[in-house]
Amino acid sequence: MQTATGLKVIKSSDYATFYLHDALCGIALNCIEEINKPTHLTVVPQAPDYVTGLINLRGKIVTVIDMNKRLGLSPSKAGKDQRTLIVNDGEESVGLMVDRVSNVVRVEPRGIDAPPANIGNISGRCFDAVYKTDTQLIGLLSLDSLRAY
Repeated sequence: MQTATGLKVIKSSDYATFYLHDALCGIALNCIEEINKPTHLTVVPQAPDYVTGLINLRGKIVTVIDMNKRLGLSPSKAGKDQRTLIVNDGEESVGLMVDRVSNVVRVEPRGIDAPPANIGNISGRCFDAVYKTDTQLIGLLSLDSLRAY
């Protein structure tokens, strides 16, 4: 649901936060199935460049995408903090490779605002909104917009 200004209505809920380079982003916690360390990937020939490969997750095949590449940033660099967020987008599970996971933040409607044109060089159209804390600005990623982006 959206307001008259086009801002998506977001109710109080918990968001898992993570970094894509220096941009702090969040995804609703209820969309995340699990968070894993990177594992062996099977390369998919002729897939878009942001698809890093496939993993076998307890018998379920999951496509893993490099969120940095998907959002037009330089590719993720492998490191000890890199993680894969397994999310369910309604139809299937997808792995979102991120640079590092931060913490869970309780998002309250009073701190929500429309996304700016970009956040850390990521287009604002990839976000439902931004959440302002006393010290940070968190881009609340839209799984719907990632499919269309």
